[in-house]
Amino acid sequence: MTHNLQFYIDGSWVEPSGSDTLEVVNPATEEAYARIAMGGRTDVDKAVAAARRAFASYSRTSRKERVELLSSVIAVYRKRYDEMAATISDEMGAPLGFSRDAQAAAGLGHLSQVLEVLKTYEFDEIINRTLVTREPIGVCAFITPWNWPMNQITCKVGPALATGCAMVLKPSEVAPMSGLLFTEIMHEAGVPAGVYNMVNGDGPSVGAALSSHPDVDMVSFTGSTRAGIAVARAAADTVKRVAQELGGKSPNIILPGADLAKAITHGARQCFSNSGQSCNAPTRLLVPRDQQEAVIEIARKVAEQTVVGNPREASTTIGPVVSQVQFDKIQALIEAGIAEGARLVTGGPGRPEALNRGYYVRPTIFADVRNNMTIAREEIFGPVLSILPYGTEEEAIAIANDTVYGLSSYVTAGDLEQARRVARRIRAGMVHLNGAPGDLAAAFGGYKQSGNGREWGKFGFEDFLEVKSMFGFEAA
Repeated sequence: MTHNLQFYIDGSWVEPSGSDTLEVVNPATEEAYARIAMGGRTDVDKAVAAARRAFASYSRTSRKERVELLSSVIAVYRKRYDEMAATISDEMGAPLGFSRDAQAAAGLGHLSQVLEVLKTYEFDEIINRTLVTREPIGVCAFITPWNWPMNQITCKVGPALATGCAMVLKPSEVAPMSGLLFTEIMHEAGVPAGVYNMVNGDGPSVGAALSSHPDVDMVSFTGSTRAGIAVARAAADTVKRVAQELGGKSPNIILPGADLAKAITHGARQCFSNSGQSCNAPTRLLVPRDQQEAVIEIARKVAEQTVVGNPREASTTIGPVVSQVQFDKIQALIEAGIAEGARLVTGGPGRPEALNRGYYVRPTIFADVRNNMTIAREEIFGPVLSILPYGTEEEAIAIANDTVYGLSSYVTAGDLEQARRVARRIRAGMVHLNGAPGDLAAAFGGYKQSGNGREWGKFGFEDFLEVKSMFGFEAA
């Protein structure tokens, strides 16, 4: 890529208004390998103005035109797929195979799903004599994270394009290279000038300017709950729509009668996947008290079989966490678990043996965890699994719901009807029953401090649409 030190505004690569730059560090080596420009309010003003101009015409495009545009974006994304996978691996440390099969695949999956929804989505509905129509909301600001960069960029940009909105993207400054590559894809696909714009920068500068901008109609943010609160506050003065996908501390309830070996192996692997850097990771493993020791041995085996190492080695299961800041935070939380009396089963502080460079974290398991411990309350965002024993089903449900978060959850039972019954009582936006995977056609999002709004499938369209009622539209 040749546009690291530029922004994409009004269909062209442009020079930033200032001279600030930031080094991009490969977390596997701790070495800088690229440099990006860092924007500010002036750059945001230019990008928003371009989006506002473009919205006037793009909002009136037909379904057919937008289907053709999305099809073009998908075709170019496919062409640069391997490049995207390698870019994500370098910027945030995902193993290359995982980056191909999950990280880059998530972007293609969302774009393809959006295209299918667009083909049949009902923008108009007649109720009595009234036309209820759904129109594009306007100019959208997207602030996206580093942990699943293409997943979060495409599940915002895709439906915005499909519904006729214009937009400004601020990718994470920690892992910005995939955002730059995606912008090249959008340009090559022929997205009309001004419909899609991209400005790099950090939260206090570009993020805050976008959130508070009077000409931005909605802001969609994915990241920590702390940062989400700041975005909502900045947006409040202009009463713009705010959609947030925030943190999580997902419970994984194993009910009596479940296949322990299958359930624990699957749950532990999911917890450690992506180096634990997933907001919906099943980090609180709730197990019957009389089965905890058996559970520990199964989970320990998974942890010890997890290969931590170079993202470019085929044998690697998980790579490093994304940055020194994240590494230090995870280490502090592991130390807190030990200090508060949780039983350290395996892993613990420090890097894995033979790794003295890179932000690598040991897959760590704690047992005898109580739900008031720090490691059970705070989102660790690393490969750390907490095992919480419970006595009764009622107690398990109470523990699962005793959190400020409510993003995802997991329930495994020998009887599907039992799993369904417990799932209905979990206060979370998503529940995985008996190891079922996510579904891109369904809704993704959470309750409580895990955010508001929904992404994915037809539900992902709704935050980008205003609803207008035209009374008397039909003749009497």
